[in-house]
Amino acid sequence: MIVDCHTHMNSAAGNIGASEHLEAAEMVDVCLVLADAEVTDDQINKKLADYVGRHKGKMMGFAFIDPTAENSIEKTLRFLTEKLGLKGVVLYCAQCGFHPAHTKAFQLYELAERLQLPVFFHNGPPLTSQASIEYSRPFLLDEVARTFPGMKMIIGSMGSPFVEQTLALIAKHENVYADLTIRSANVWQIYNTVVSAYERGVMDKLLFGSGFPFGVPGECIETLLGFNKLLADTNLPNTLEVLGIIR
Repeated sequence: MIVDCHTHMNSAAGNIGASEHLEAAEMVDVCLVLADAEVTDDQINKKLADYVGRHKGKMMGFAFIDPTAENSIEKTLRFLTEKLGLKGVVLYCAQCGFHPAHTKAFQLYELAERLQLPVFFHNGPPLTSQASIEYSRPFLLDEVARTFPGMKMIIGSMGSPFVEQTLALIAKHENVYADLTIRSANVWQIYNTVVSAYERGVMDKLLFGSGFPFGVPGECIETLLGFNKLLADTNLPNTLEVLGIIR
């Protein structure tokens, strides 16, 4: 089964709509759709839930939450999962300007661990000029992983530009995975990332992602297959299985 763990729709950067996203998703069996970071997070999450709800079995949505702006994190999270049917949470620490170990973020992690919800940390590119890049460093997630070992964590885009920190973290923590977002235009960079992961013995911690609309799943799959011809046993794990998400 091919699962794309990193896609977006209605992206402000790409102005991508549902039809383009749906066409791109034909190349995979299942895709995770991440809500973009917006001020009106309730509306973006409702739109996402409506979209993925029309494509059950094919798509699963991850809700955007800024925990520092929430009055009742538990009420919000239960609404997003129990009422809207979203399967996980995506955090934009750098874009929203909060430390991953913020007190209110810890409240969210505690509940996510209890509800067995995976958390996707979308702290890599593209970043706006106002984003706090110091909050995007994967090493900041070490405390989170230690404190909440039962919560599945995904570091988006290999934590770029801090890839080495990401590799160290996924090697250290059983509950931390990394999104190997393929950029077919950056083959040399991706190749070296894959080789580094292979040498560290953490290929089973890398999840396939296209980063759509910044990457197209079909082209990304072809790029990854090219690596498989050069390296033995580089097949990536099934994202839904390792995250414990039920279709």
